[in-house]
Amino acid sequence: MLKKERYQAFVTHFAAKQPDAETELHYNNPFQLLVAVILSAQCTDKRINQVTPALFQRFPTPKSLAEVTPDIVFDYIRSVSYPNNKAKHLVGMANMLLHDFNNEVPSDINELQKMPGVGRKTANVIASVIYNAPAMAVDTHVYRVARRIGLTNGKTPLAVEKDLVKNLPEHTIHIAHHWLILHGRYVCVARSPKCSICEITSICRYFERMTKATKDISHE
Repeated sequence: MLKKERYQAFVTHFAAKQPDAETELHYNNPFQLLVAVILSAQCTDKRINQVTPALFQRFPTPKSLAEVTPDIVFDYIRSVSYPNNKAKHLVGMANMLLHDFNNEVPSDINELQKMPGVGRKTANVIASVIYNAPAMAVDTHVYRVARRIGLTNGKTPLAVEKDLVKNLPEHTIHIAHHWLILHGRYVCVARSPKCSICEITSICRYFERMTKATKDISHE
């Protein structure tokens, strides 16, 4: 299957099956999503959604978060991964929003990355989810699934990001991020992909190789 055909089939399938795919993080505004995404690094969305209600109630605005020390924030996020660093990042981020960005979460990826705790992946999430920008955030799920299916051979997250952005129709990029994440979270899992329930095996390079390998062994 040609790469172009694989991309077309991928988009056609998920556009029909998951036309409204979205992040599983709970938030009510751009500031809350930024907080949640910073917290979600190397942590599950489920855990973050357990932590953020009390955090958002205590710190509803960048100003309220900027006015406290990381030690106070730590008490609200102690159950997430790397809580000490993330507490510092959240306070630093809130200060920058307040003093450098006029209390508004910027839409520009380069501007977003100026804030503590905001790397390229986080910036792409904010740009795509809040502003529907054609930005592709590559986390472990996106990296694994895109390579397994055969959408890319990229060896780094940046290479995978560039390949996906180049080959996906621009208007689908912001939602394709969620297609790949959700497929990786529930079907194309890391250790034992659930190929028996997968609906895109006909376009999957990994499944094609596994099927061929099984046939070769049976013929020996």
